[in-house]
Amino acid sequence: MKWNLRLTAANRGIWKASELQRMLAEHGLVISAGKMSGLWSGEPASIKLDDLNVICAVLDCGVEELLIVQPEKVQRAGGQEQPAAVASSGSLTVTPKQRDGRTLPPL
Repeated sequence: MKWNLRLTAANRGIWKASELQRMLAEHGLVISAGKMSGLWSGEPASIKLDDLNVICAVLDCGVEELLIVQPEKVQRAGGQEQPAAVASSGSLTVTPKQRDGRTLPPL
């Protein structure tokens, strides 16, 4: 996933992290300067859904504008990157494999 807060805010005329921080505080989301700096200039390791909801409400945007899916970066088992055609097609057939003497689920 790519975090796209800065561009989403810029598209709405918000050019400074402090301006967005003030707007978020007006809607009940008080964020420290350090955390705001991380949200503004980096890619957060995690974000609460409630916080994401407030950010979307303040920016009048959907989650899809803030979080950009990057299926080409998904790793396959064994450390190989997943081919883009399989990642984007959505028609991947999953076949369960029997392991450790366990039975397969019913079909």
